[in-house]
Amino acid sequence: MTSRKRRVAARLGTTAVLATGMAAALAIPATAGSGAPVTPAGDNDPMIQAMQRDLGVNAAQAEQRLRAEAEARGVADTVRAELGDSFGGAHFDAERDTLVVGVTDAAKADEVRAAGAEARMVDASSAELESITQRLNRAENRAPDAVTGWYVDVESNSVVVTTAPKTRGQATAFVNSTGADRSQVEVVESREQPRALMNIYGGNAYYMGSGGRCSIGFAVNGGFVTAGHCGSTGESTSQPSGTFAGSSFPYNDYAYVQTGSDDTPQPLVNMYNGYGRTVSGSNEAPVGSSICRSGSTTGWHCGTVEAKNQTVRYSQGAVYGMTRTDVCAEPGDSGGSFISGNQAQGMTSGGSGNCTWGGTTYFQPVNEALNAYGLSLVTG
Repeated sequence: MTSRKRRVAARLGTTAVLATGMAAALAIPATAGSGAPVTPAGDNDPMIQAMQRDLGVNAAQAEQRLRAEAEARGVADTVRAELGDSFGGAHFDAERDTLVVGVTDAAKADEVRAAGAEARMVDASSAELESITQRLNRAENRAPDAVTGWYVDVESNSVVVTTAPKTRGQATAFVNSTGADRSQVEVVESREQPRALMNIYGGNAYYMGSGGRCSIGFAVNGGFVTAGHCGSTGESTSQPSGTFAGSSFPYNDYAYVQTGSDDTPQPLVNMYNGYGRTVSGSNEAPVGSSICRSGSTTGWHCGTVEAKNQTVRYSQGAVYGMTRTDVCAEPGDSGGSFISGNQAQGMTSGGSGNCTWGGTTYFQPVNEALNAYGLSLVTG
């Protein structure tokens, strides 16, 4: 097994039966609006505490990682623009607090180093790998049921196709039928069983007119964004009361709920400990960054961004452009907030596993939803 295959297999070898998550920004405790601090600093910061619990780091290490990741976000944007067709993807190496950038042209490596990142020579550019995922996307309707999705794996510089145990042959045949470059595709057997995870038995986040329950993603001017599979355009909500002004699922998994004037959107993510995490913007975090999720079923949990632009095949249809994480979630968390530092990242869609055994959770990037409906985040 090549080192590239070992890295991929290590992440996908043991998954269980997961769910989805999301946070109720309008359910932040009253102290958040009374002048009390909503984002404590240092050891008392709930994000620091959750990172210690879920990532196995101490407080100082968590704080240092957040600082390094904030810098890495800016560097990643810079080098992506400067490298152009030579950009081979970027990921954050948490063990060394370093942004690693793939480069296909050795002459461009100095530009990466000058920007403050580590250059790594790779065979395929980011554009080449994304073109393979697009080729697979176009053939999605004829993929075997055993194939659960595909994504670009930055660290292995390949496209990973996940399939059920003992179905590698089916998945390989599908990949070959698309004409994709097999030297850049890894087929990996996995126990993942992704599904759009909406708990229909009520809860304390927000309720759909159909009787189901989901969670709020992020407050926007006029309402909030959430998962598209939670409700259809025109469907009503309660607590807070509103209407799905737009919804897209499958293909995407985002929705916009327009609320009434009696509801006040807040720039906060509920950390389920009496505090809210302030949302300052929506700068995208690189692969390898720490990320935390808030959901009305399981509360606040943290993990790592594993991959971007994942295609996920639910029974209702495929969803494209998802971000893959190792954060746990469970039914009823759907639509909830994913946040890195103080930057909004996306809304929980689905996955496999639970918060007892762990698992894989996918989120819909928030910026795509904001752009689709012309929305702006409420920030603090």
